[in-house]
Amino acid sequence: MFTAAIFDMDGLLIDSERAFMEAWIGAARRLSLALSPEDYAAVIGLTDAESDAVLSELLGGATAFAAVRAEVHHYWAARPDPAEFALMPGAHEVLSALREAGVSCAVASSTGAADVRARLGRAGLLSHFTVLASGDEVPRGKPDPAVYRLALQRIGLPPHACVAFEDSAHGACAALDAGLQVVLVPGLRAPPPALRERSLRIFDSLADAIEYLPAWFPPSGPAPVDAAGRAP
Repeated sequence: MFTAAIFDMDGLLIDSERAFMEAWIGAARRLSLALSPEDYAAVIGLTDAESDAVLSELLGGATAFAAVRAEVHHYWAARPDPAEFALMPGAHEVLSALREAGVSCAVASSTGAADVRARLGRAGLLSHFTVLASGDEVPRGKPDPAVYRLALQRIGLPPHACVAFEDSAHGACAALDAGLQVVLVPGLRAPPPALRERSLRIFDSLADAIEYLPAWFPPSGPAPVDAAGRAP
């Protein structure tokens, strides 16, 4: 059915989105500014530049945004392990199963290239990917399909040969508009009904996808036969 898989990173493979949200909401609160989880959900999946523009508007302008961002930077700098994030459930198992089956895997992330490599490397996942496509390599981030088109170009396959794994509505829309089918593992925000209808599957955890992998990525070689040359 598919020959390659393309993954989002933050919130799907590594548990970073929740940490980022808590840092921003906490920083805003300490400065007596309002920022709710529902507000923050609007930036999930966007590039840094697009996220900054949305947060600036939500916080009341450039001055307030700069103050909160400085507080967020102070928060991360004070952490003993500022760049360490836990793996999302099922991430290692799914990627290991795909590598064992010889399936090519790529990342299409709104995060900048340096951070993509650094986070995947620290999480022990970088070696699973033959292709990386990042938000600072395309004119616009998700929900624009540019980063998925870049991943497809680099992996050398047409959209129908690949399936995308995403946790956000922005990311899922980007993949769909690039022509891919999407497996959605919702993170901080439930997907709208229209997106649910367009998704190949919706799982509570990436671990739920493991049982579907043999059907989605069948062996590319000839079908097995018995001693008499008959298919079993």
